[in-house]
Amino acid sequence: MPNIIENKKFYGKAGYIDTLIEMPKNAPIGYTVLLHPHPMHGGTRDNKVISTMSRVCLNYDLAVFRPNFRGVGFSEGKFDNGLGEVEDMIDLICQIIEYYPNLKKIPIILGGFSFGASIAAQLYSYIKNKDIQCNGLVLVSSAATRYVHKEIILPEKTFLIHGYNDNIVPFDEILNWAKIHDISINLIPNASHFFHGKLITLKNIFINILISILNIK
Repeated sequence: MPNIIENKKFYGKAGYIDTLIEMPKNAPIGYTVLLHPHPMHGGTRDNKVISTMSRVCLNYDLAVFRPNFRGVGFSEGKFDNGLGEVEDMIDLICQIIEYYPNLKKIPIILGGFSFGASIAAQLYSYIKNKDIQCNGLVLVSSAATRYVHKEIILPEKTFLIHGYNDNIVPFDEILNWAKIHDISINLIPNASHFFHGKLITLKNIFINILISILNIK
């Protein structure tokens, strides 16, 4: 049985949230929302880092939801510097478990790349009181010090992946943030912000992170 791929429009405060849904071959053991980089700089749900993470999640029987932020693809609205985007993703997650009630009984894993990581990092504090089980948060090239509109509360299993040569979110910036939140960093030497030539390394690190989150022996 092949993976099931569907495009669906959820609803946020600015209108449609254009979302790609990918279901694994087997019954999902969890689901993930993967958030793309900055919409004003060409970021879309088809970004190569997000696509790489999506394929790994499907291989581990996770349902994948890849939304486009406001103004990207068929998503309506305009860029809102992170505030509206956080609100949209909260609405999206609430609608996911409404439309797919079988997912309410299994955990969510949040993930994001760059700007998307900043949005993902702000979601846990919203959903933890909504009877939604979040088992992990994965932040790649995280811009978590930027576009922040709420105090960040992180789940126990929070993971950072960062390139040492990141010229957009310098390593020292994320290192200071990691110290504040007492999180270790999965550092990729000689990797840029977009992991040019390092996607396989990124993929392997992400696999190990998923194994840890899912408690696979």
